[in-house]
Amino acid sequence: MDNWVLYEKVSNKAYITLNRPEAMNAMPPSGFQQLAEAFKEAREDDEVRVIILTGAGEQAFCAGADLKETIPAIADGTMDPGLLDDVVLKHTPLWKPIIAAVNGHCLAGGMEILQATDIRIAAEHATFGLPEPKWSIMAAAGSLVRLVRQIPYCRAMEILLTGESITAKEALDIGLINKIVPSSQLLAEAESYAEKICKNGPIAVQATKEAVVRLQSLPMELAFHEEWNYANKAFKSEDIKEGLQAFAEKRTPHFVGR
Repeated sequence: MDNWVLYEKVSNKAYITLNRPEAMNAMPPSGFQQLAEAFKEAREDDEVRVIILTGAGEQAFCAGADLKETIPAIADGTMDPGLLDDVVLKHTPLWKPIIAAVNGHCLAGGMEILQATDIRIAAEHATFGLPEPKWSIMAAAGSLVRLVRQIPYCRAMEILLTGESITAKEALDIGLINKIVPSSQLLAEAESYAEKICKNGPIAVQATKEAVVRLQSLPMELAFHEEWNYANKAFKSEDIKEGLQAFAEKRTPHFVGR
C-alpha cells in the first residue's frame, strides 16, 4: 500500500504529513483511512501532547478528496462516509491540540480537515476554499456546521455558496488562520507553537480543548455550570501539585500527564 500519510513522533510531538504532492495531496480512500489511523495513533499515545499537520511539497496542504476515486466511491456506497467523519474528527474527537502548517492550497476536504485543527499557520501563497458546489457536491465533512461558528456568518456563506477561494491574507483578516509566514519559516513557526504547548500541563491543555469544543453548543448558564467539571480534571491531578511547587521554587515544572 502506498504511504499517502506519513507519521513521525519526535519527543512529545506527532508530525502527520499528507503525502501525495503530485496530486496536491488529494486523498484516495486509502489515504483517508491512513489519516484516520494516524489521528488514532496520536490520540492513544500518552507521550504525544501536540500534533503538527501539514502537506508534502510546497504546492498544497490538501486539495481534499480525489475526485476520480473518493467521490465516486462515496456516491456509489463502496466507501463508508463514516470514514470522512473520522478524518475530520466529527464523532471521534482528539483533545490533543492540532497545529496546521498550511503549505499551499487548502481546498475542499483539505479545508474541512483544517476546521478540525486548533492553531493554523499559513505560508504566504496559501489559498483556502470549498469549491464543492462547482461540481454539485456539498461541503458536508464538517464545514456546514463548523465554518459559520469559526468565522463571521456572511463570510462563511460566501465561501460555502460561491465555491471561490480566498487568499491567506483574506483568511487571516476573517480569523480563519492565526498567522502568515514565509514558506521557509512555516514548519519552524508551527514547532514554536508546539513547544509552548508541550511545556504546559497536558491534562489542563487537553481538558481546556475538550471544554471549549463541548461547551460551545450549550446555553451559557449551563455551560458555566459544566465548565467546572472540566477544570476539576486539572485540579485533581498530580501535575497541579508539580506546577504549584515549581512556581514556589521558581523553576520550570516537569509535568507527567497524571
